[in-house]
Parts: sequence; structure tokens; C-alpha cells
Amino acid sequence: MDTIRVDKWLWVVRLFKTRSLAGAACRGGKVKINQQTIKPSKEIKIGDIIEVQLNQLNKVVQVKQLSTNRVAAKLVDQLMTDLTPTEEYERIQIMKEYKAGQRKPGSGRPTKKERRELDSLKNNF
Repeated sequence: MDTIRVDKWLWVVRLFKTRSLAGAACRGGKVKINQQTIKPSKEIKIGDIIEVQLNQLNKVVQVKQLSTNRVAAKLVDQLMTDLTPTEEYERIQIMKEYKAGQRKPGSGRPTKKERRELDSLKNNF
């Protein structure tokens, strides 16, 4: 097996819960191979670099192996290499911590300083 459809491979390595979700992401322009937007039927090979936009996370992976059967979560590392920069994961963590304007119940209204910080956070992401 030298090639496999990209939608099937994304499902195999558990980046998407179903193959139809993977296909919809490809059709929606959320998946790129070697910097090019692709269709779900695009064939991939070992060594291809795939960029996938999962919600706010821009994940970059490299194909190490091809498989047609879905693998266990522990075995995903054998099929792909995660090339996503650590800054991307840190950015997502910050976004989770400062959910756009959400505050703890009972903490009252934000001060002027806190409001400015929230606004600048929203504008940066």
C-alpha cells in the first residue's frame, strides 16, 4: 500500500471521530497537504505534511505509516509525527484559561484594568 485517501487516514489516526467529519473538513478547506487545500479523495503518501484546523488549534502532522484500519489511541504515534509548535498548544491553553469574558460566578463586574486585559486578549486571538 503506497497511498491512502486523506479523509480515511485522518479518521484512522483519530484526528476526527468519523470519516464523514474528516471529509467535511477537507471540503471546507480545513485540511492542507504541503500547503495546498485538498479534497477528501486526495491520495497521501509517507512523508507528507498535513495541516489540520481543529476548532482553534492548527495541528501539523507528518505521515510516518499508512493504514486502512483505525488504530488504538496508544498506537497513533506509530502512524504520524506531531509537528505542531508548542506555542500553538500554549495559545490554546491561554484561551481556555481566559474564555472570552467569562468570569467566576460571584466575582462581580470586572475592573477597568481587567476589562482592558480581556479586550486585548480577544483582539489577539
